[in-house]
Amino acid sequence: MSKRALLALEDGTTFEGVAFGAEGERAGEVVFNTSMTGYQEVVTDPSYRGQIVVMTYPLIGNYGVNAADAESRSVWLEGFVVRELSGVASNFRAEGDLDSYLEAHGVPGIQGVDTRELTKRLRTVGAMKGVISTEDLDPERQVAKAKASPGLEGRDLVRTVTCEKPYIWKGDHQGSRPAAFRVVLLDCGVKYGILRRLEAAACEVTVMPSSATAEEVAELDPDGLMLSNGPGDPEPVDNVIRTVRTLIDDPPRGVPLPIFGICLGHQILALALGGKTYKLKFGHHGANHPVKDLRSGKVAVTVQNHGFCVDIDSLPGDEVEITNLNLNDQTLEGIQHKHLPMFSVQYHPEASPGPHDARYLFDEFVQLMKKAAR
Repeated sequence: MSKRALLALEDGTTFEGVAFGAEGERAGEVVFNTSMTGYQEVVTDPSYRGQIVVMTYPLIGNYGVNAADAESRSVWLEGFVVRELSGVASNFRAEGDLDSYLEAHGVPGIQGVDTRELTKRLRTVGAMKGVISTEDLDPERQVAKAKASPGLEGRDLVRTVTCEKPYIWKGDHQGSRPAAFRVVLLDCGVKYGILRRLEAAACEVTVMPSSATAEEVAELDPDGLMLSNGPGDPEPVDNVIRTVRTLIDDPPRGVPLPIFGICLGHQILALALGGKTYKLKFGHHGANHPVKDLRSGKVAVTVQNHGFCVDIDSLPGDEVEITNLNLNDQTLEGIQHKHLPMFSVQYHPEASPGPHDARYLFDEFVQLMKKAAR
């Protein structure tokens, strides 16, 4: 007989279903993702640390999993919720199935949930703390545990996903050009997709832990600095904010250092420049978010995964230009400095998975490094 599981939300709502993945009990913020494919990239994205992810697409797991599609060294989310887990993994690239994959990484899942009802509730009430359990199916106890769980605000989750020591990225080298620029990437929870796009753009990438100081970055004499994606609330990640602010004020060569920030990296750059952030009601998670470039008027369909946002009104208008807006809710999606070679976007130009509309931004970063080298 199939093992049962329970998902409990802090507002008292509960959902019963069938367990898959690992047995156990985990707490996290419950959010929904609107991607139709790319579930392996979702579960291996370090930005989901501290969260239980609900997939709105009804059938998940049908093409299996493989090593090439992993976006990091592990599975980081706290739990996975789907309408139906496919009993068949049918794809020539498949090396295993999602059920076994989550079990091997100690992450519980629940299927048979009405994900439409759950998603509508999260859209109405907002992202909520929750507990997923295969051990204790008592609704009242689990709701109490959900209420008592820590949530995301005020927690530095970056230090739980960053690398332990610096390393030089050695990718697959397929279609890449000889390295022309040295880039230091501060790892706040980087996806491999970002590293692959930098490699393809002729960059040698040294990945450094989020604990790296401005002095340690300067010792490498980089041509550019990349601020990666990552999980949770950006404001508690004060050591990274401090490092970036120091590198802006006192760049390694005495000339402005080109900087490119993605997702959490965008928020880190904005905070270093004097801005503030706030929590969104239910966040942006998926591969179909329209973003308008205010400079060109063009609209890109983007990949997003964030629960916090930069406050437009908090940015110093004499220094920072707003470049991109989300067309769904008019929230900030991109900035560039008016005088220094640095820019950032809230969305994921590397996709992985999703549309490639914004990949050109990596080439724009390269162009900034070329100009700075003259």
